Amino acid sequence: MNLYHNTIGEGEPLVILHGLFGSSDNWVSIGRKFANKYRVILVDLRNHGRSPHHPDWNYITMANDVDVLLQTLGLTEVYLLGHSMGGKTAMTFATANPDTVRKLIVVDIAPRYYPVHHRIILDALTAIPIATLQSRTEAEELLARHISDEGIKQFLLKNLYRNHHHAFSWRFNLPVINQQIEVVGQATYPATPVDMPTLFLRGVNSDYITDDDIMDIRQYFTDVRVETIGNAGHWLHAEQPDAFVGTVLSFLESQA
Repeated sequence: MNLYHNTIGEGEPLVILHGLFGSSDNWVSIGRKFANKYRVILVDLRNHGRSPHHPDWNYITMANDVDVLLQTLGLTEVYLLGHSMGGKTAMTFATANPDTVRKLIVVDIAPRYYPVHHRIILDALTAIPIATLQSRTEAEELLARHISDEGIKQFLLKNLYRNHHHAFSWRFNLPVINQQIEVVGQATYPATPVDMPTLFLRGVNSDYITDDDIMDIRQYFTDVRVETIGNAGHWLHAEQPDAFVGTVLSFLESQA
C-alpha cells in the first residue's frame, strides 16, 4: 500500500507515525520544530488521513506499509517515532527491520496488550448519520451527546471533510476500525531483545505506561531510556510541545 506522507525540512530522516483516529496533520506543528535539524516525514497510516482504506488492518500490515514507503523514498536508515497506535507500529517495524532504524522513539504506549477502551468514541462516531449530515455544527452537537471533552471532540472533527461528491465523510475508515478495534490493543512484544537505542516517553498524568510496564520494557529493550513529561497526559506532544521536542532532540543528538 502506498501511504500518504508529508515531508518537511532537510537532513537525516525522522519518520513520525500518528495514533488511532489521528493523521499526519496532527503532527505538522511538531514536525516543523524537528525540521530545523531533520528531514521529517509525517505519515498517514492505512485507514487514516489521506492514505487508502483496506479491511486488512493490524500491526504487521501497518509495519509493512511503512517498509514500502521507506523503500519508495530510497531510505535505508531512519529515526522512527510513533505515538500510541503509531508507537506499536514503530515497535513492530523496528523489530522486523533492526538495521533500518537508527533510533526508536515510542510515545506513551507499552508493548503489552491493552483492553478496548475507545468504545465511547466509536459509539459517538457511529451515531453520526454521515451520509445525511448537513453541517460540521450538527456533527459537533451529536458528538457532544457522548463526549464532553472539547479537545477530543475537535481532534475527531479534524477528520471530517467533504469528498468529491461534496458530501461529508470521515478520513479514517470508521467501519473497519469499529469492527476491528481490538487490533489496536494487541501486544507487540519483540521475539528477541531489541538493542537499538530506544526512548519511551510517557505523560505523568497518563496511565498508558505504568511503573510495572517500565520493568517489562527493560526486559525487551536492552538500550532504553524512559522519560516522563510533566503536566501532560496521553497527548503529551500536544499538551507540552516544547518539553516533548526538547526531550526527543536530546535523545536523537546523544551519542548513545
